[in-house]
Amino acid sequence: MSEGFIRAHTQLSHAPLVPEIKLHLATEMTPIWQASEAWLAEHDMEPPFWAFAWPGGQALARYLFDNPILIKAGMKILDFAAGCGIAGIACALLGADVEAAEIDRLAVAAIALNAAENKVFLTCLLADLVGAPGRWDMIICGDVCYEAPMTEHILPWLRDCARAGCIVWIADPGRAYRPATGLAEIHRCIVPTTLELEDSGEREVVIYRLTGV
Repeated sequence: MSEGFIRAHTQLSHAPLVPEIKLHLATEMTPIWQASEAWLAEHDMEPPFWAFAWPGGQALARYLFDNPILIKAGMKILDFAAGCGIAGIACALLGADVEAAEIDRLAVAAIALNAAENKVFLTCLLADLVGAPGRWDMIICGDVCYEAPMTEHILPWLRDCARAGCIVWIADPGRAYRPATGLAEIHRCIVPTTLELEDSGEREVVIYRLTGV
């Protein structure tokens, strides 16, 4: 049922910055948001954030494709709050062993569909992994600092993972609740966006390594 909803309300297309990856994406925000409201009421689901390739995920995928040496074959990577799965799919295409985690059942179904379209396998987890013991070499997060409760929930755990030796990246397009300290800049780029989702036609995204401080 989840796959049917996704296929009915999205089109297979490419994110502007990452033509290497095909994704089931909504062409407009309003129709899928309205369609999702009925689904949400019936199934207690989250809003359809999975239907868009947000700037942080695009920036992560583009940077990794441009720097494939950063991903070693068999490297264990978590795409946390994965959305449509674009960053995790990029890692899988580069040879990593990827888990993609979301708390929304539709998002998990969308990630699995998107991975299949790109002929890679991701372990898709319907779970809030905050507090889970680290089993990854690297955790990648795109656009996770958009709300105070979300940031306050995840940041202590991510810092704990970084202190334990995990590489933790956060790709942030200027969200209001990005932490002010403990971030080391790795890369920045401009990502084309839509005025339906953002307040401008492009966003500067900075990829940071979380230092654990």
